[in-house]
Amino acid sequence: MVNLLAHLFLFSLSRHCFVSCLTANTKNITTDLYALIAFKSLITSDPYDMLANNWSTSSSVCTWAGVTCDERHGRVHSLILRDMSLRGTVSPNIGNLSFLVMLDLKNNSFGGQFLRELCRLRRLKILQTSYNKFVGEIPAT
Repeated sequence: MVNLLAHLFLFSLSRHCFVSCLTANTKNITTDLYALIAFKSLITSDPYDMLANNWSTSSSVCTWAGVTCDERHGRVHSLILRDMSLRGTVSPNIGNLSFLVMLDLKNNSFGGQFLRELCRLRRLKILQTSYNKFVGEIPAT
């Protein structure tokens, strides 16, 4: 009887841990989803409809144009939007893409202040922002 109770307890505990892990992963990709939706909301011109036609909440962010997710964590790994003639400002929510390794916005018309929130991206290794209209200094951090 004690052995059966121990097995039931271990089963219940492992089930709880499994569900918690699934919930945490969903929350994380949801964070990435909201960051990219906020990014899209500040795009004032998308002449080729790249984001308008591809970035939809009815599909996984990992299938969106310019977005790549890493297989291990299932999080946004790179955002490559070069040469899309996008115009607007970059949302501060971009700093919530905590697994981002590459951000390539080259050759668009993004403007406004260079974002301090990029400093929160500890995994960022490649940042390409040339040929845009950013103003101000790149934060020292």
